[in-house]
Amino acid sequence: MTKQNILITGCSSGIGLCAATVLHNRGYNVVATVRKTQDAIPLQQLGITTTELDLTDSTSIRHAIDFTLAHFNGQVDALFNNAAYGQPGAVEDLSRDVLREQFETNVFGTQELTNLVISQMRKQGHGRIIYNSSVLGIISMAYRGAYNASKYAIEGLADTLRQELQGSNIYISLIEPGPIISQFRANAFAKYQQHIDKNISHHQDVYLAMERRLTKQGAAVPFTLPPEAVVKKLIHAVESSRPKIRYYVTFPTYLFATLKRILPHRLLDWILIQVSRDEHSTPDHK
Repeated sequence: MTKQNILITGCSSGIGLCAATVLHNRGYNVVATVRKTQDAIPLQQLGITTTELDLTDSTSIRHAIDFTLAHFNGQVDALFNNAAYGQPGAVEDLSRDVLREQFETNVFGTQELTNLVISQMRKQGHGRIIYNSSVLGIISMAYRGAYNASKYAIEGLADTLRQELQGSNIYISLIEPGPIISQFRANAFAKYQQHIDKNISHHQDVYLAMERRLTKQGAAVPFTLPPEAVVKKLIHAVESSRPKIRYYVTFPTYLFATLKRILPHRLLDWILIQVSRDEHSTPDHK
């Protein structure tokens, strides 16, 4: 395989770090983005090129693209939109500013970066763009409203782009993981502490259980897989002559995608409510 140039966002830990490492070892030219300077050190020690990127800042996005194009001599073969975070909280407890912050990173910044990459891919006549979505871009679960909405938005943008780029030789894929071992819960807990005041919320009891789940060490739910499970799908999306539109990862994604197709809406709601209640019930389930 000819060495391909890939830009991967959100490489400080978890899926992004794993993807950058595996693809680098596979022979790819990788540019891995991080939010903080110190997060680049483990990647650089592996010989992976890094650049800082803040998706809430258009200047940072432009700088990251300029750096990437210069490093790749003007050709970006693939983009993996991985950077994102989850803002926990009942929808009624989410302020306008909190919702905007969630969308600035997960949606607006991600798509601004993607549009710049598309411009380059059109010039070179080919490319692969892979969005890391979620099972929560297929179904919605309680107390994840901001994240649910951001992933539904990404799904809508990706589906639209796929139609608009028909015949351009630029392919769009979505990866939809369920629970994956990463720093996602730790980052979500920090956002919960920053933006949610449980003491004035109708949902105080649920938040207490949520705190136990978000701070639990190791896998908090069944069917959790390592980040390599996502990277396996990423490799297919980048290398296959016929990349899939959607890649499911973990049993819950396969299950809920199927249930959404075959069940009445009210019955699916009932099942999802039971799952949420089980998650937020007793400490042994966290």
